[in-house]
Amino acid sequence: MIWRRFLLTGLIFFNIFLLYNLIWSDNGIFAYLELKSRHEQLKQRLATVDDHTLDLSQEIRWLKTDRAFTEKMARSQMNYLKENEILYQFPKDAAASRTPEGDRADGQ
Repeated sequence: MIWRRFLLTGLIFFNIFLLYNLIWSDNGIFAYLELKSRHEQLKQRLATVDDHTLDLSQEIRWLKTDRAFTEKMARSQMNYLKENEILYQFPKDAAASRTPEGDRADGQ
């Protein structure tokens, strides 16, 4: 009879130990949920990188084969001009470069 109580007490402590490891250990439920969310983030990032890779490979193919596309890219990115063309470059933040009328230094 007494050995049954020891066995039952031992099994209860063993179950409590297993429950603790299941929930709060490094391989428990909380760690699993964190890893699952990290996995989803990495899958989304991988999908965006794959899309970007496909875009870049298509652009490489166009640059190798399409002369008009190559000229367009050179003109837009490196500001190349054809003969008798004039290039106008505007500042990217045109509104900030102008001084508002109320903020003049002479107070007028």
